[in-house]
Amino acid sequence: MDISVVVPLYNEAESLPELAAWIERVINANNYTYEVLFINDGSTDNSWDIITELNSKNPCLKGVCFRRNYGKSPALNTGFLRAQGDVIITMDADLQDSPDEIPELYKMITVDGYDLVSGWKKKRYDPLSKTIPTKLFNATARKVSGIHNLHDFNCGLKAYRKDVVKHIEVYGDMHRYVPYLAKNAGFNKIGEKVVQHRARKYGVTKFGLDRFVNGYLDLLTLWFFAKFGVKPMHFFGLLGSLMFFIGFIACIVVGGLKLYNMWMGNPYTLVTNSPYFYLALTAMILGTQLFLTGFLGELITRNSSERNHYEISEEIK
Repeated sequence: MDISVVVPLYNEAESLPELAAWIERVINANNYTYEVLFINDGSTDNSWDIITELNSKNPCLKGVCFRRNYGKSPALNTGFLRAQGDVIITMDADLQDSPDEIPELYKMITVDGYDLVSGWKKKRYDPLSKTIPTKLFNATARKVSGIHNLHDFNCGLKAYRKDVVKHIEVYGDMHRYVPYLAKNAGFNKIGEKVVQHRARKYGVTKFGLDRFVNGYLDLLTLWFFAKFGVKPMHFFGLLGSLMFFIGFIACIVVGGLKLYNMWMGNPYTLVTNSPYFYLALTAMILGTQLFLTGFLGELITRNSSERNHYEISEEIK
């Protein structure tokens, strides 16, 4: 099978018939073998009824229905697990992504040799309240992930080589960082294509401004796991040792100053009357706790089944 199109959706009943017809028209014009996987993320409208009707007319239009709303990442992950095509293309169900981009995305994977191609909605039809935070978010994501050639990490229109989606797990709200997940799995040939952004035709957006806060938290999580996921002591142990050392030296300085003043006959006060003593003691306690956190983290990862799991691209026996 050439292409699997994965479409996560939540309450998009109005747009589904038009989207399905558009995808079919583009696919058939290029003679691809295909499947379309509609992942119904617990919609409360009649989206599932429409998917069922579409499947009765064309068995290539398939669907999965969640019992409740889980989010876009679980929907994508479910689609990836079931996708059978050599190239997997994801797009949103709101008609803001154009299926006309499919042939070029397919070519970039199969001919140009990219592992992943992400769309870039260079010209957007969104209000400034959405576009400005998006630019800041993408700038931060480029810096942290090291994928400097991507301008729009969160674009729903993407294409993947089959191996990529079978070697990554999209969970929580990590759909924003699929390119980063792919890079961490060893797929480094990541490209970008300028794609058309269409104004929403039906309904309203399902995402609020809280996605920017959650996005930054998820980015920090991915960065930490990529750097220290199997070696937490390198982070917590180093930070803890540094804080303990600073606190210990500060205690010596506070005590030494008192002994010096006693020796020289100068006025002096109890060590416990100095605020610096308590700051030093706090630093030592925090340093000890951070070190123990790293030690416990090492004990946990030692028993993890993923500790010695490495992505192997080829092997000669």
